[in-house]
Amino acid sequence: MEPNFDKSPDGLLPCVTQHRLTGEVLTLAYMNRLAFAKTLETGEVHYWSRSRDALWRKGETSGHVQRLHGLKLDCDQDAILAIVDPAGPACHTGRRTCFHNHPDGQDASADVLLPELVALLQARHAGDADAGSYTAKLFADENKRLKKLAEEAGEVIMAVKDLHTGKGTLDDLAGEFADLLFHNLVVAQAVGVTPQHILQTLADRRGQRRHE
Repeated sequence: MEPNFDKSPDGLLPCVTQHRLTGEVLTLAYMNRLAFAKTLETGEVHYWSRSRDALWRKGETSGHVQRLHGLKLDCDQDAILAIVDPAGPACHTGRRTCFHNHPDGQDASADVLLPELVALLQARHAGDADAGSYTAKLFADENKRLKKLAEEAGEVIMAVKDLHTGKGTLDDLAGEFADLLFHNLVVAQAVGVTPQHILQTLADRRGQRRHE
């Protein structure tokens, strides 16, 4: 099954690019038959530049190529989803994603924190870290990271109890949840479980009755 480029007068179809690991939307660009074929042929995403009216390999000048992981088409076959492993920022501004503006005035920092953290842990796990850093020590020692995960889970439980008795606050509890989430992500990264895999597992469980 191929995109239906004939549905567009100029032969261009929109292509949404999504980060393979985090699911974050990175760019919206356009493909024609040539760009689509080059993407499949090379394993790197190619677009058609409307401003230059020319084929454009993403990252050809910046080095921030987008390595293809998979392609999907929408129900009408006139829109493309490219799932990629990016080698750097997707936006020409140097931002990780082109979708960093919030016209409603909301602070975007919290929205992008999880994808940023996942990308950072991936880099740290690959060796991009000072050997003496806390994260590097966790990745170097399975017993240490598993012990820390258990400790953080226990601290969440205690923080919930403290909240109920008036000894703690919601901010205290949020801090403990943040610690637990961080260590969960470290352990998941160490064994090769991605956030997308976890979310897909939750999606697969929708509607299922749990028995304990």
